[in-house]
Amino acid sequence: MERPKASKVRAVALLLAGALLVAITIVPTQAVLVVEDVDTGEQYITQPVDDGSTVGLEYMHSVEKSRVYDEYRVSGETLVNTRMEFESYGWGLPSRVNVTNVNGTLVYEPDEPITELETLSVSPGEIAGHTLIVDDRQYDLVAAANANDVRIHIERQSLMTMLL
Repeated sequence: MERPKASKVRAVALLLAGALLVAITIVPTQAVLVVEDVDTGEQYITQPVDDGSTVGLEYMHSVEKSRVYDEYRVSGETLVNTRMEFESYGWGLPSRVNVTNVNGTLVYEPDEPITELETLSVSPGEIAGHTLIVDDRQYDLVAAANANDVRIHIERQSLMTMLL
């Protein structure tokens, strides 16, 4: 009589262990910043992030030939543009907003988000020298993407996806 009871307990334990394994490997659990090719979807960079993580894009303005830095905060699956730094006014840069001059760098950091994006599209270029900064880790976006157009976004990935 003891035998059937032990085999039932073992079967239930195996079933629970299997369900847990499936949940861990398939269910999306971790937020990840993904940099992928616009045309092919090939992923060049995947970096785990948390709510509040900082994502920066630094590059050389094509006309002004001066540094530009755009800073985003991760909020769920949204990139919230919270700060811009630039060294001169030029095409595409804010010219009618209140900025602070910090050692020659113009800083635009309004109380409200500058913009909120689900996807950030970037055309990394040799001249601009785009650098992606995720928290304190820097990526040469031009080299990583072979200067191909990329889409940057946050997605939730399973442990299995992250390990592969």
